[in-house]
Amino acid sequence: MPGNARTRLALGDQDGLWGLAEHLQADAIEAAHIANWQRANTGLKRHEQSPPPEPYDRPGRRRQRKKITADDLLAHRERMQARAAA
Repeated sequence: MPGNARTRLALGDQDGLWGLAEHLQADAIEAAHIANWQRANTGLKRHEQSPPPEPYDRPGRRRQRKKITADDLLAHRERMQARAAA
């Protein structure tokens, strides 16, 4: 089935939405962001530097999930209990 087939898209497959040109354009954007970040942080100590740029979003590339701590779970449970009580 082609990458942009409606059946694949209906099933949630996002890989076929972009072609080669779109992926190359996203690579160029990322390279520009990284180059600008490098120039902006030239001569600064590591703790003074701004954080590096995030990768450009692409279909089919999943962002890494945030690590959930026990404190996050407890806070979520408290919010849910408060919501249920209201």
